[in-house]
Amino acid sequence: MKAKYPGNVSEFIIQGFCDTPECQLPLFVLFLIIYLFIITGNLIIIFSILFNSNLHRPMYKFLQNLSLIDIYFTSNILPALLHLLITKQNKISFFWCMTQLYLYMSLAFSEYILLTAMSYDRYVAICDPFHYIARMSKKHCAWLISTSYCAGFVGSVGHVVLVSKLSYCKSHVIEHFFCDLIPLLKLSCSDTFNVEILTYVIGTSLSFNFFLFTLISYIFIISTILKIAVHTWTSKAFSTCASHLTCVIILYDTIICMDTRPIKAFNPKKDQCVTVLYIILIPIFNPVIYTLKNEDFKDSLRNLMLK
Repeated sequence: MKAKYPGNVSEFIIQGFCDTPECQLPLFVLFLIIYLFIITGNLIIIFSILFNSNLHRPMYKFLQNLSLIDIYFTSNILPALLHLLITKQNKISFFWCMTQLYLYMSLAFSEYILLTAMSYDRYVAICDPFHYIARMSKKHCAWLISTSYCAGFVGSVGHVVLVSKLSYCKSHVIEHFFCDLIPLLKLSCSDTFNVEILTYVIGTSLSFNFFLFTLISYIFIISTILKIAVHTWTSKAFSTCASHLTCVIILYDTIICMDTRPIKAFNPKKDQCVTVLYIILIPIFNPVIYTLKNEDFKDSLRNLMLK
């Protein structure tokens, strides 16, 4: 006997990218390659840092947890999408839909906070190096990482509880390739005002504050770097900070496109493209950007491969 949910909904239908078999197989192969690349790249980062004591520093601990979030974040969506493309079974239960939504929002929120913590780490390392050991001790580093996870997973509960209590009587077809917030709100025949307000507060206010804090940190960082006369150190500092800033810009560009517009502005095709960039681009860019010009990490990777 099926469980009863609001609006007599026990399952949803995921529309996906396309209905024709001609495009499903190529998309399956493409997303499978991308998924394997993301998992492999981020696992390399995690194990390289884990097995090299020289990289047991706050900067790399943050990077290790960022890779961990990227793996979970991508694994929450892409395997289900691959299953849909290869089996054409596009039904998802109400419970698993809410679970996917919760994990998606929690991991995304955790990543925002973790990137903000990384900007603070770079700020202290460059602008206040003499107090770096005290201000970024193992205890403080662990507290920042724990806060990122706790705030992300606790802060998303309100959204999911409110969404789960809505009635879905308009349609059961989600115009997306996974259970995202805006497509679910579009299906509801209940008043979604409370969810929209909460989304606006979280998606706009908090995201803006995180971005503002990161931006201010980098204003001070760049100002300090420009005062340094040692060109080699300046180049290394710029390289490290430019990597982090690139990821932050990509992340917040997608947030602005996705979370700061009303439900009526939802466009299935456009939002699918933006979401694909968000789900795929950032987990791919993180391993490449953070490690491409990092000599310490490249040395660690060489040693790991030799072992």
